[in-house]
Amino acid sequence: MNDAIPAEPKPATVDLEAFYQRSNIGDVIDALDRDLIGLIPVKTRIREVAALLLVESARRSMGLQAEPPSLHMCFTGNPGTGKTTVAQRMAEILNRLGYIRRNHVVTVSRDDLVGQYIGHTAPKTKEVLKKAMGGVLFIDEAYYLYRPENERDYGQEAIEILLQVMEDRRDDLVVILAGYKDRMDIFFKSNPGMASRIAHHIDFPDYAEEELFAIAQIMLTQMHYMFSEDAKDIFREYIGRRMRQPRFSNARSIRNALDRSRLRQANRLFAERSKPYDLVALQTITGADIRASRVFAETA
Repeated sequence: MNDAIPAEPKPATVDLEAFYQRSNIGDVIDALDRDLIGLIPVKTRIREVAALLLVESARRSMGLQAEPPSLHMCFTGNPGTGKTTVAQRMAEILNRLGYIRRNHVVTVSRDDLVGQYIGHTAPKTKEVLKKAMGGVLFIDEAYYLYRPENERDYGQEAIEILLQVMEDRRDDLVVILAGYKDRMDIFFKSNPGMASRIAHHIDFPDYAEEELFAIAQIMLTQMHYMFSEDAKDIFREYIGRRMRQPRFSNARSIRNALDRSRLRQANRLFAERSKPYDLVALQTITGADIRASRVFAETA
């Protein structure tokens, strides 16, 4: 007589909508659409990755066991295009779908991983990996890890440790490399082992002028400021001029410009501090606050 308890039969169908609702990833995707202007190709790719992971979870519930998909990624693009923000949203999606234990992003650069003398790199790299384990490790300007022109450089040691962990602990750590596209392409050609471990390459386009103006409006609202009517046109002109100058960093440059406009507004109010100011005056950035920027003088 066989007293073994029979295994429960696998369901004949799966309700993907129920999986989607239980995961709550819709909230994260909606936040991505709401908080980030433009970046349509990036948002599309994030949705595709989320769909893959959701369907993979449903497949497992039906008894279809397969090698888990590789989740290591590369984000390429110029500074200020939202790579760090998208990495944070990606961590939320991975956590809610159960692919990482913690909604946790550790952001590092070469200096956090590579030592300056023999025996220094391994402990530094392993300490960073320990902090990131269970979540996402975001390595900005990752191409600086590899410096072939310096034969006494220890970046290769950090790369080898990363490669081992990316393979052996890929069920408990997602690594996202980030940087300029052309430099990342050279990095991958020089490090085929790293290239083979990256499953998802996402390119972040530069913002258009009108997108940058919309970003400025969102930033101002979050800071409880607003443009006067004349300031709107002048800031649009500022964006066009600034985009043609060196070291332009998309949304990062816009935030810096707004911070300097706030500085000039504060000094303008302070210079006439004997006057009473209402709430509107304290919130308003004027055209003169923007026009005083060096950008207008340098491109005149």
